[in-house]
Amino acid sequence: MLNLDEDALVCDLAETYGIFDFESLPVQTVATLSIGLRGNSRIKLKAAGTKLSMTDTLLATVADYMALLVWMKTKDGQHGRNRPKSIRDALENGNKKDNDIIGFDSPEEFEAMRKSLLEEVTHG
Repeated sequence: MLNLDEDALVCDLAETYGIFDFESLPVQTVATLSIGLRGNSRIKLKAAGTKLSMTDTLLATVADYMALLVWMKTKDGQHGRNRPKSIRDALENGNKKDNDIIGFDSPEEFEAMRKSLLEEVTHG
């Protein structure tokens, strides 16, 4: 879990157990506590390759189907126009622009990325 996303694991341990310095604990204890995290914890969702817990997925799916049932009774629905947008899709996919955000740990790292992007733009 630590190799998957250390920040997510640190946040989950702090939120769930009040542990802010997991490195001071024995490895076995941290492993046990990590496995004991809820299924909707950041690290477990990431390990499962999803952004939504099962509960959130089911609730969004129910809301989507309810919206479709209501829409089907309207004139737009009878003619296949203005279909309601999926809440589940919006929650799962989010804002695609958020995936383009890059963070840097140092000014040097930022400058190196900036330089490579400028070279890419100017050369091609």
